[in-house]
Amino acid sequence: MPGLTAPSDYAEEPPRHPALRINSKEPFNAEPHRSALVTSYITPVDFFYKRNHGPIPKVEDLSRYSVYISGLVNKPIQLSMADIWALPKYNVTATLQCAGNRRTAMSKVRKVRGVGWDISALGNATWGGAKLSDVLELVGIPKLSSVTSLGGKHVEFVSVDKCKEEKGGPYTASIPLKQATDPDADVLLAYEMNGEVLNRDHGYPLRVVVPGVIGARSVKWLDSINIIEEECQGFFTQKDYKMFPPTVDWDNINWSTRRPQMDFPVQQSAICTLEDVDVIKEGKARIAGYALSGGGRGIERVDISVDGGKTWVEARRYQKDNVPYVSDGPQSDKWAWVLFEATLDIPANAEIVAKAVDSAANVQPEKVEDIWNLRGILNTSWHRIKIQSSSCIGRSKL
Repeated sequence: MPGLTAPSDYAEEPPRHPALRINSKEPFNAEPHRSALVTSYITPVDFFYKRNHGPIPKVEDLSRYSVYISGLVNKPIQLSMADIWALPKYNVTATLQCAGNRRTAMSKVRKVRGVGWDISALGNATWGGAKLSDVLELVGIPKLSSVTSLGGKHVEFVSVDKCKEEKGGPYTASIPLKQATDPDADVLLAYEMNGEVLNRDHGYPLRVVVPGVIGARSVKWLDSINIIEEECQGFFTQKDYKMFPPTVDWDNINWSTRRPQMDFPVQQSAICTLEDVDVIKEGKARIAGYALSGGGRGIERVDISVDGGKTWVEARRYQKDNVPYVSDGPQSDKWAWVLFEATLDIPANAEIVAKAVDSAANVQPEKVEDIWNLRGILNTSWHRIKIQSSSCIGRSKL
């Protein structure tokens, strides 16, 4: 499109922080070390995970960039960045997370396909931009609409990037119209991240942010918005990011039997202060990490065990400094993760476990084997850390 182009190769990729753990170079997919996640409630842009399907688009002339909104509407419109900046600006703190977060743990049960994410394919940011519900009013769609007068029921977002899965075409995704037109759903056309202009990796100049659902629906480098009758028919909606039972494999899969994944279930807790297999001295240690759920549900409790789940201690939960966290409290960020911590006595050869309970009393499943799926998505099982005593390690070297 004029003003924003998608390169055909990787010659002009943006710079990235050298501390990122690179899972693939082309396209670039990377995550921070897990310990970096719990150093602050808001994830610095440099340490926010990078998820891409092709070369990073590049703005050549922002004054020529625009977003075309059309489809089953009475009055299609083309919006420049100046038009979008003129709309009321909202700041929404929301955690985005790749559906494949913690895929490596699932792959240890049976082989899965996808980027080998550890536990850091997520980040929490304050996004600034216009609400999609305000934007859609410009094409004649009232707030809280489920269907347009012409029969539109879904909102499709089209990027400018080039994806091999789409045979060189753009990345696309959609959400229901009733979600897009609900001001309380906080769906944004975002142009800022943590108070600064979006950078290229995160969708400059304009991206969609859909809080509470898998990151695959928050389309970057927005080209156009289509109001359509059925769900988006693109690859990433119809042939990816669907949850199948453990009995389905690549020989018997039928993509049409499952709906596209949207909301996360109660998702994670994960411990960030220790590796999955770690060596620490016996005695007290700080256990810290993150927990989050989907659909705007808060985290009611995070339980920590040092004996593999036989006994539990409730961790302290927090978000913002000096603001007590309440799972459904008006001062809490409902779309954002909750950080947790507990200082516990760690015995020799401990197995430390974390599990979260959300405000609807959903609990993480205990075993990853029970939720294994061939794409390795939505690994929400208990996070387990195996501790080897430093004294035992020392004796083994004698």
